[in-house]
Amino acid sequence: MVPITVKMIGTRLEIRGIEGMHAINFGQMATVKGIPAVVLLSGGLDSTTTLAIATRDAYTVHALTFRYGQRHAHEIDAARRIAARYRVSRHEIVDVDLRAFGGSALTADIPVPKDREIGDGIPVTYVPARNTIFLAFALAYAEVTGASDIFIGVNHMDSSGYPDCRPEYIAAFERLANLATKASTEDRTAIRIRTPLIDLTKREIIELGLSLDVDYSMTTSCYDPDPSGVACGRCDACQLRLRGFAEVGIADPAS
Repeated sequence: MVPITVKMIGTRLEIRGIEGMHAINFGQMATVKGIPAVVLLSGGLDSTTTLAIATRDAYTVHALTFRYGQRHAHEIDAARRIAARYRVSRHEIVDVDLRAFGGSALTADIPVPKDREIGDGIPVTYVPARNTIFLAFALAYAEVTGASDIFIGVNHMDSSGYPDCRPEYIAAFERLANLATKASTEDRTAIRIRTPLIDLTKREIIELGLSLDVDYSMTTSCYDPDPSGVACGRCDACQLRLRGFAEVGIADPAS
């Protein structure tokens, strides 16, 4: 009599018996049958970690990236590669040209601050109402895809002090979302703004991402990279990122 053996390898269940070997990939099943969610994906460290969390939790991911007139397209290219690596169900890259308003070093001809003491006020790299604009688009995307969960990688611990990254802002937007949509008012679907990184330090975010096999060499965080995409190492985003990897005890793989 041929013995039957059962082995679980990650999300793959292998059953060997009389008729050979059969395999069931539960990760693939979760992708097909998982609960839909919208994930805001910039191509940076935080949003990629957030995508990895949503994938770990077996959501069917509808990724959303913005070409908003930022200084460079390297993060858009990174977002495309990352979305492909995680095999998201759908990836939309939306054009919203915030250069029409300016008011930020990321969307106007204003120098990006370098070697700044982080924590000394809201810097000029703040883009007016950016997260409100992004979340409004994400809310519309969620209604179309049937998602009740919107993931955004905001963080207020190791940050530049942007007001639209605070817990009270996220709570306020979630209240708005549940007043403003057909899904919430007629269909009685509660909209949830998921912020899994909001209370973590950059070190903790990186450690979490590494535990989820995030390839941080694919990500970009710099506000002012050179034309080839090499990070400046001196803007707020670079300082926070480099400090996080230093605290983990490893070199930044994107450097």
